[in-house]
Amino acid sequence: MSGLILKKEANLFQVEEGGQVVVCVARKNLKKDGIFVGDRVQLDADGAIAKVLPRQNLLIRPPLANLQRMLIVVAPVPKPDLYTVDKLLVFCQRNGIVPILCINKCDLDENFCKNLQKTYKNIAKTIVFSTLDDSVQVLQAEIVGICALAGQSAVGKSSIINALTKSCVAKVDTFSKKIERGKQTTRVVQLYQFVDGYLADTAGFSKLDEGLLDVDYSALWRYYPDFLTFAENCKYKTCTHTGGKDCGVVEAAKLGKIAKERFENYKKLYETLKNIKRY
Repeated sequence: MSGLILKKEANLFQVEEGGQVVVCVARKNLKKDGIFVGDRVQLDADGAIAKVLPRQNLLIRPPLANLQRMLIVVAPVPKPDLYTVDKLLVFCQRNGIVPILCINKCDLDENFCKNLQKTYKNIAKTIVFSTLDDSVQVLQAEIVGICALAGQSAVGKSSIINALTKSCVAKVDTFSKKIERGKQTTRVVQLYQFVDGYLADTAGFSKLDEGLLDVDYSALWRYYPDFLTFAENCKYKTCTHTGGKDCGVVEAAKLGKIAKERFENYKKLYETLKNIKRY
């Protein structure tokens, strides 16, 4: 028998097996390498987890295996952290994950949503909606395989799950105008089942430590699809695309062919990765 790990609490695992959810323990020999939410496992005759099947990918923070799609959520409020959005897009490319930019709370600022959609239209699929009406249901079609919600606190990740499931399965907290951010309400990783896949509300993607990208700074530009065509116009093959008059990417940014903030975020991430000590 085989199943899918939906949730882990202490030494107990919720496993979907044959359309039913059962609570299992794992054999001691599996503890060394670990078992993660999203793992596909084999159960023995006693109903214990006996083997973890080969993984497509494995994320340590948050602990999640076999992620296929990432729904990156932003909103007009709180003020969007596009630096984190761009890091998440790099992370997706690096790990073979399909990114989808989800612009929530469109009822608050329609112009913001249109401008952001324009900025990222050639970088990732973008969807505009609100959890306050049925427009959020457009996300149902995007939940294929194992998917995760990602983004800063208070953009509405838990509200999305509640709206899609039409229940209050995920805890929601309010946004604080005083500190301009929300409280982190998600403490554990859990997969919620939908028609064609599973969706996880995760805590570990809210900022995303640059060290988790596992990308050498000199190759960073290759993970920016909007840079690739313009990089062909650079005079030098070793161009870092961070400055200089002979850089096609720099010229494209000056002409507005690459979004200014996205180019500035690239330079910031480049310098951060450059200064990370690798042992």
